[in-house]
Amino acid sequence: MIGTQELIIIFAAILLLFGASKMPEFARSMGRSMGEFKKAKEESEHELLKLTGDAKKQLKE
Repeated sequence: MIGTQELIIIFAAILLLFGASKMPEFARSMGRSMGEFKKAKEESEHELLKLTGDAKKQLKE
């Protein structure tokens, strides 16, 4: 897990590399990326549960 100190270092490096004007755009794109990742994770978990449920049904038969 990333701690507070690591996040501060990462944001400082980004600020130095891209400048303050690019920070809002970067934060927006990171938020979108995290949302997409979370959505994909939930979909894959749902599919896994569906597959394991189907497998349990077949074992009962």
